[in-house]
Amino acid sequence: MEKNLRILLDDVKNGYRLSEEEALDLFHVRDRRVWDIAATADEVREQRVGNDVTYVRNQNINVTNLCVNSCGFCGFSKKPGDDGIYFHDKSEIQKKAALAKMREVSEICTVSGLHPDFNARSYCDVYRWIHEAAPGVHLHASNPMEVAFAAKKSNMSTQEVLTVMREAGLESMCGTAAEILVDVVRKKICAQKVSTEEWVRIIREAHAMGIPTTATIMYGHCESDEDRVHHLAILREIQDETHGFTEFVPLSFIHMNTPLYRAGIARAGATGREDLLMVAVSRLFLDNFKNIQVSWVKEGIKMAQLGLIAGANDLGGTMFEESISKGAGAVNTDYLDPAEMQRVAEDVGRPLRRRTTLYELI
Repeated sequence: MEKNLRILLDDVKNGYRLSEEEALDLFHVRDRRVWDIAATADEVREQRVGNDVTYVRNQNINVTNLCVNSCGFCGFSKKPGDDGIYFHDKSEIQKKAALAKMREVSEICTVSGLHPDFNARSYCDVYRWIHEAAPGVHLHASNPMEVAFAAKKSNMSTQEVLTVMREAGLESMCGTAAEILVDVVRKKICAQKVSTEEWVRIIREAHAMGIPTTATIMYGHCESDEDRVHHLAILREIQDETHGFTEFVPLSFIHMNTPLYRAGIARAGATGREDLLMVAVSRLFLDNFKNIQVSWVKEGIKMAQLGLIAGANDLGGTMFEESISKGAGAVNTDYLDPAEMQRVAEDVGRPLRRRTTLYELI
């Protein structure tokens, strides 16, 4: 196996496309050969995107934490009657957007629960309010679940919702709500969310309309290695056809305050080996993606730094405001100073470069 692994990794460096079975074998590695996989992924990263470590100066705006869904991995959402519910109005949203503009961010990302009263117009109003208060700032918002929800509430098609969202100022869409694109797993962790088929269809619709999106995976709960590979294969197939994904972002499951973990359905998150292999195998398997991001919010800055020498080239955003991971039990999620990002990048011998949402260097 050791000899076969070396041959396989050399082939990948020379342009060979991994099969799903080969990717699965890589996920199964549990000994020091993990470092061989990581080193190869780092070489492939250098070939594909060079040595820059990139980041975006961005701010999240959490509009509301009231949500009609009950996802088992979420410690953020609230139900009617719960303590701590908030729902920001136009004034508060514009106040946050103006603050983001003052902080010289280039991206505002909206993150919210599915408020029971939201429809397509609700989302579009929020986007217009943000653009009024922060003109010139890129709006990265919504995801396939929100698009499907807005379509149902407004008796519209998802294409129609995407059209009005774009007219209201949506410039790129989040590839979240993907979790694991295997319906058997989705029924366990987020039964009320869109199916795999619907997630894929809405992403394809966005790409066809010229709306770029990110791609994500949430791993470390109750999925198998086979499920992870199946998920990656779906993303690679979409990217082959649309070229609409700007980046791939692995999201390590934060377990502490989640119903899934407390009910004994999910395990206590991914291990360090799994975090490292998720970045490395993704870099090797997703040969049509330029950018692989490590999430310092999910993994912490030290593990994120290791990801930078295992195939990743991007550190994500400054954030300024983060509630999703914090609600699940993560700590130190609100803001990462670019000075700390620079320290981390330079420590692995790489320059830090600021970018836009669409990976244009600033």
